[in-house]
Amino acid sequence: MGKKNTTTAVPTAFQFWENPTILDHKPKGSFVCGGRTIVVTGSGFDLIQNAIMRVQASADEWSGITPSEYLQEALSKNNTVIQFLTPAVNRSSETQVFSTFIQLDNWWRELKPFDYHPDPAFDPLTKKIITETSIIVVTGRGFEKAMTAKEAQAFVGDVPCYVNALQDDKLFLDPPSSQPQARSKRHRRRRDTSSDPLDLLIKFGNGEWVVGSVHYERAIMRRKSQQAEREYEKVKHQLENLEESVRDRCKKEFTDLMIEMEDHTNELSEGRIPFLDYKTYTDRVFFLPSKDGANDVMITGKLDIPEARKAIVAQALNQFSNLLNSKTFLINFIKTLEGRPDFNARAKVYFASLLTVALHGKLEYYTDIMRTLLLELMGNYVDSKNPKLMLRRSETVVERMLCNWMSICLYQFLKDSAGEPLYKLFRAIKHQTEKGPVDARVKKAKYTLNDTGLLGDDVEYCVLTLQVLVHGEGPDVTPVKVLNCDTVSQVKEKIIEAVYRNLPYSQRPKVDSVTLEWRPGSTGQILSDLDLTSQKEGRWRRINTLAHYNVRDNATLVLSMVLHTQQNYDQNQDNQEERNALLEDDKVFHLVRPDELDEMKSKRGMKDKSMTKAITEIYLTRLLSVKGTLQQFVDDFFRSVLCSGKVVPPAIKYFFDFLDEQALKHDNVDEETIHIWKTNSLPLRFWVNILKNPHFTFDVHVTEVVDASLSVIAQTFMDACTKTEHKLRQGLSPSNKTTLCKEISTYKKRVVLPQGHQKIGIFSDQDMNTIWQEVSIIQSLDEDPAAQSKQLTLRLQQIAAALENKVTDL
Repeated sequence: MGKKNTTTAVPTAFQFWENPTILDHKPKGSFVCGGRTIVVTGSGFDLIQNAIMRVQASADEWSGITPSEYLQEALSKNNTVIQFLTPAVNRSSETQVFSTFIQLDNWWRELKPFDYHPDPAFDPLTKKIITETSIIVVTGRGFEKAMTAKEAQAFVGDVPCYVNALQDDKLFLDPPSSQPQARSKRHRRRRDTSSDPLDLLIKFGNGEWVVGSVHYERAIMRRKSQQAEREYEKVKHQLENLEESVRDRCKKEFTDLMIEMEDHTNELSEGRIPFLDYKTYTDRVFFLPSKDGANDVMITGKLDIPEARKAIVAQALNQFSNLLNSKTFLINFIKTLEGRPDFNARAKVYFASLLTVALHGKLEYYTDIMRTLLLELMGNYVDSKNPKLMLRRSETVVERMLCNWMSICLYQFLKDSAGEPLYKLFRAIKHQTEKGPVDARVKKAKYTLNDTGLLGDDVEYCVLTLQVLVHGEGPDVTPVKVLNCDTVSQVKEKIIEAVYRNLPYSQRPKVDSVTLEWRPGSTGQILSDLDLTSQKEGRWRRINTLAHYNVRDNATLVLSMVLHTQQNYDQNQDNQEERNALLEDDKVFHLVRPDELDEMKSKRGMKDKSMTKAITEIYLTRLLSVKGTLQQFVDDFFRSVLCSGKVVPPAIKYFFDFLDEQALKHDNVDEETIHIWKTNSLPLRFWVNILKNPHFTFDVHVTEVVDASLSVIAQTFMDACTKTEHKLRQGLSPSNKTTLCKEISTYKKRVVLPQGHQKIGIFSDQDMNTIWQEVSIIQSLDEDPAAQSKQLTLRLQQIAAALENKVTDL
């Protein structure tokens, strides 16, 4: 029988490539129980079909037994990173050593250094009672040999503990705040009685050790809980009585505030709310303003590249941009990054924001990527039996992508609906705060919603009206209301606010760029925060105020710009050197000395209950007075964003329909879970961020004292959006938690999160794409100087409104 030759044509040339390269591996060791994640980095891994970790035991010359070998296939792999779980090994003696190899197809490489360590040893648990404040300390030895706090796991019953710290002989754990139902993670059977012990289990890789059993101190917990409830009710009744007593004052304060803010209201009616343009708004929301933000290459896009390399870099970036348009590539790219141990939360936020900017011109595609990643995230949480935890934090790239998506979608809604009440609320808080003393050093104010930012000392002060001339801008004077206890810098801020009220904050002169001169007679006097006349109290130096200079009501002051001539520069240098010399020992104060504050705190801790009650009532009266004055502004803002009786922004309807649709596919997702998802994605992820940071939306400056009050309102907003009953929380002061507690139940009734394709029907992908086209057009017009001068954006929006049968002036 003759031989038959067969020839097969290969359509493309068969290529040989260099062997892969291994650059590093982390960590460098494992316990013999195995199960530790080892990350191997290098290049050329994409061509590898089989990646295996091989561990070979050294031969025992006395036993005559053939040395063992232990294998473990790769956990995950891409071109530059391979992850393995170390195999468990059997150690026959203390002297036995193991050699660890990586086998990539037929290519081998030993990992050096890499050591197998004996499993850790644990001592019997000594403290077995868990109280509300207790920390579990597990002792033993050998913990640090092949484990970190981040990798270690611990369980009380079937509930995880937070591993606080890990030392070689100690493990510090935070037990669950509530008592677990199951006795053990291994046997999830419910306990017969609450007094049954709970297993404390430690898990290092594959190794699991029950190191003892613990009990929860139920009696103490119940007693503390009841005591907290009694305190809560007591404070609540106290508040009701105090509110009654300050009601008349609040009415008067509110009336005064409305009269004083009338000019600002006129500004609003003239369309002078200083909204940031779309690009600045997205930059601030995506990247959070920072000192180096203006110079961040990834934000500005201005790369410092040698001329010779510019063309090749531009070509490479263009090719990378094309790669980002591949859904398969982008999904895998994100997953690979998230698999890296050094890809922390800050890096995820930064990456997601850069991705949002890169894909801003293709928002339909961006939405598709986000949906795909959200479906996977949802599946993970549902499968782990913890669906309520989804979207609670920004721990993944997609959660930050969602936050940015909401910011893009709601920019127009902010400008059209919620922006005005938010700006009025911000202006009202600022105005009310500045009506009373504000300590420039400790950042505490007499009028605030936040008791931790409350100025406890009774500061004597009076209101002054200054007649302000601006040097070089004619004879017209501007009347400005200030306090005689204001520092010179505070007076400058109030003058700049009044004189340049029609300019947004970024276009106004800054405090350091102006000088203030008082002209009581024929000669003038330059006012400054610190000079040789500053009052001394021992080692402390008081910052100068108008009272220090004896400036009287109706006094004339001149505001001048600092000129950058050589003479003025030298003079400013002299002033700066004088000021620096005065600040050398840093013993400077404004209204209250820090050592006096400490003394006041110790007084608050006195056992004299009558004194404590009197102090509390004084503080609460102030808080409630501010609350009553601002209440209408808070109500108006909450009403504008809680959706009750309002048209739901289309993008929100689209996203909530998506959540409803997915929830129907899972048995363990109930209505409460869906409500939590919606709350986490819109009110807590977007509105709280916008409320706490008005400078993300408007061209304004938010001081620390205003920020303190906004934080209390933001906390109230969060409480209103949750379905759980409003109660005291550990770590938050009763007055802060109860300042707006009466209103929370009212706000809860206003929270309407659209469900199940209500009213406006299903909002489809096609509808969403139409919205994205509109966003892209508006952004393009906003960035074009010619379009800006002709107000083309406004004209386009008016035409669209007319076509949609909305009331408008064409």
